[in-house]
Amino acid sequence: MPLTVRVFSFWLFLLVHAATAWGAGGPAAPKAPAGGPEASLTVFNRNVVDFRADFLGADPAKRAERARMLIEEELRGGGALPVHVKANPEGQLVVLNDRVVFVVTAEDADPLLHETPETVAGRAAQRLEKIVAETREARNMDSLLKAVLASAAATLVFVLLLYGLQRVRRWLLGILLELAQRKFEKLKLGSTQIVDGRYFVPFLRRMVFLVRWFVVLLLTYEWASFVLSRFPYTRPWSERLNGYLLGIVEGILNNIVGALPGLGVALFIFLLAYFFIGFLGRFIERLSQAPDVVTWLSADTMPTTRRLINTGIWLFAVAMAYPYLPGAQTDAFKGLSVLLGLMISLGATSIVGQGAAGLILIYTRTIRKGEYVRVGEYEGTVVAMGMFTTCIRTGAGEELTLPNSLITGNVTKNYSRPVEGAGYVVDTTVTIGYDTPWRQVEAMLIEAARQTPGVLENPAPFVFQTALSDYYPEYRLVVQARPGQQRPRAGMLSMLHANIQDVFNRYGVQIMSPHYIADPAEAKVVTPENWYPEPTPGQP
Repeated sequence: MPLTVRVFSFWLFLLVHAATAWGAGGPAAPKAPAGGPEASLTVFNRNVVDFRADFLGADPAKRAERARMLIEEELRGGGALPVHVKANPEGQLVVLNDRVVFVVTAEDADPLLHETPETVAGRAAQRLEKIVAETREARNMDSLLKAVLASAAATLVFVLLLYGLQRVRRWLLGILLELAQRKFEKLKLGSTQIVDGRYFVPFLRRMVFLVRWFVVLLLTYEWASFVLSRFPYTRPWSERLNGYLLGIVEGILNNIVGALPGLGVALFIFLLAYFFIGFLGRFIERLSQAPDVVTWLSADTMPTTRRLINTGIWLFAVAMAYPYLPGAQTDAFKGLSVLLGLMISLGATSIVGQGAAGLILIYTRTIRKGEYVRVGEYEGTVVAMGMFTTCIRTGAGEELTLPNSLITGNVTKNYSRPVEGAGYVVDTTVTIGYDTPWRQVEAMLIEAARQTPGVLENPAPFVFQTALSDYYPEYRLVVQARPGQQRPRAGMLSMLHANIQDVFNRYGVQIMSPHYIADPAEAKVVTPENWYPEPTPGQP
């Protein structure tokens, strides 16, 4: 409870001090505002009228001081104190108890508000009547006693609410923590916890703490406004407090209501965009199933085409809905838009280049997912193609991510495109001396290819004589790998090389480009009985 009392005292001091600083004034004579001739007539904490011009040689400050003295003199005398306004060539005369207390001239009316002396004087008379009534109320002991009792009751309720708020905060925090803990235990991606409760609990405590203090501030505000409204002298402060709070609420509600038509238009634009995206997506999907109608649209390019069209529609929708968004015409919103545009312009050069390269690869169909390709010094199976990068898996099991601009800027060799079906081409080159018949070399190469698992019989392996060099012919063996075989091309090529060595050794033909002066006494071959020396495992 001591904490509650301290909070209550602190807020009461701040609110009373703020209300006093808002110009409530007091019985002291008002001063002319700095930098202007205007002066306010304030009596019993209420502003009666603002004097804006001199009258009969008296400046606005002296006019206000003189009027205040006359009004207070009449108030001290008591009585009925009727108030009325009389017209006069000099201005509107405000009369209190048959005594002219001040005059409202034509210069006292504010031309910006299109006021007339009659409206200013009438409003001042109404305020003066209220001051008379409140002065009478302030001298009534019964009214003061009721005000004190009401203030005491309001204070007791306020303290009880603060105490209850503290209890509710603890109860609510316990429920929220327990509920959050149960929800977090269910939020898993596989076996990984998505949200760690240890980091969310402090955030939840701070949020409850801030909400609690916001409610405390609101309760204190309303308590101070109620207590101040019970006493005639402090009632103007209460009215200012209520007016300030209601002004904030009214401003928020007006902004919300004013933003509703624009939000409705923006929502309608986004709904139209959503409808067109669905319609065009289904239309493009049907077109992709008829490649004879649109040659550039196929099952490979259809997803990218849909994404491009969706992005274009959403960008167009945002551009159309932008003027209707709340705050779109403010300088802050415009400045933020310019800043974001500048950041994108400076940082998107390479991104745009990579995206353009990705579109080139997709629509020219240079490579496709599942094909075996060689890009520069990188070789492997295409496992994923994106707008900015392409992933290939090498024969060693490594996955490489290549920028699309690298692929379009280099010569790409596609081993899968020439084959029939979904396989890929495997080729190798060997050089044998002229002393070995070329028919025998071709037969041995084809035999080695047929002994390699994964090599197709149809189309059959074939051999090219690609060069007749000074010392040897150059033979190139080309085979097609089995489409269903998951073995990488590097493994297939390794087995093919091993079988070529075994076949040539079995028939006593050496694999050696004879850059020589004289032939060796014996051929450089490995006989079958020497194929498995230690520590090589035995023949299977």
